[in-house]
Amino acid sequence: MQAIEKLQEIAIETIENQNYLSEPKSLYEPIGYAMSQGGKRIRPLLTLMAADLFSGDIEKAKPSAIAIEILHNFTLLHDDIMDKSPIRRGMPTVYKKYDENTAILSGDTMFAQAFLFLVKSDKNQIPALVQTLTKASIEVCEGQAYDMDFETRNDVKIEEYIKMITLKTGVLLASALKLGAITANASQKDIDYLYDFGINIGIAFQLQDDILDCWSNLEDFGKVTGTDIADNKKTFLYLKSLELANKEQKEVLLNYFCSTIFDKDGKEKAVKEIYEELNLKAIAKKLMEQYNDKAMDSLEKIGVDNLRKTNLINFANILMHRNK
Repeated sequence: MQAIEKLQEIAIETIENQNYLSEPKSLYEPIGYAMSQGGKRIRPLLTLMAADLFSGDIEKAKPSAIAIEILHNFTLLHDDIMDKSPIRRGMPTVYKKYDENTAILSGDTMFAQAFLFLVKSDKNQIPALVQTLTKASIEVCEGQAYDMDFETRNDVKIEEYIKMITLKTGVLLASALKLGAITANASQKDIDYLYDFGINIGIAFQLQDDILDCWSNLEDFGKVTGTDIADNKKTFLYLKSLELANKEQKEVLLNYFCSTIFDKDGKEKAVKEIYEELNLKAIAKKLMEQYNDKAMDSLEKIGVDNLRKTNLINFANILMHRNK
């Protein structure tokens, strides 16, 4: 069993040692730019951690680790266009540095590149790996579609929001783990438990992201904060505030979130004041803890020695207490 710090070092080196550049430069330079922006490399780390959990060969898991990270960054290129996000990891987003058409085309290429890396795996495992990555790709798009639909709906339920973040965030984390487990020849039962662990950690991860978007700053968070409020995102914070708000608070929230013309700073200040009056940060953190507990229950059922689960337990704790 390898230490989580060592596995993260391997994950980072694996991603950064790849050459993403080719010709034409206009297509591949933005890909190299996107893949060189750093980040925590959470998904490839999870792939390597899963392989290590089942005593698998880390080298055999590397193609899957690269594939899931490229796929993740592909989604970011397109998400940033749709969300009109100017900053990613403290740097201009690809469409801002280049242009929208370039970001779309480079993103499409990255999607295909992910599968090129994946098929470098053990030939007997390729069908299961491709099926996993393909399913994840579709479900992430489904999650993004729900997210976009919610922007123009005023009847979104918390259950729908949880479904959306399950697809948009949880699925990629769960699939990263599943890919690594497949390369280590884990049993289907253990793969399913590990996948459930990833789903629930992913939900907790996104809830923390929602909190950080509201109560963090650009320097710590690495991207512009307050965008969820500005973009009328139906996050858990907003949906729960509608449940708890009094008549006056609810009127303010609905007026702001039904309008596209407003003073950004004034809206953010007014909405955050209501969130704080309703103790939404603490409520969201409690829900995070509930999903973390579900993840731990699934992890407990996996048929390996508990000591080998230490890395994933520590990983979940890091996610629960991060500030970016």
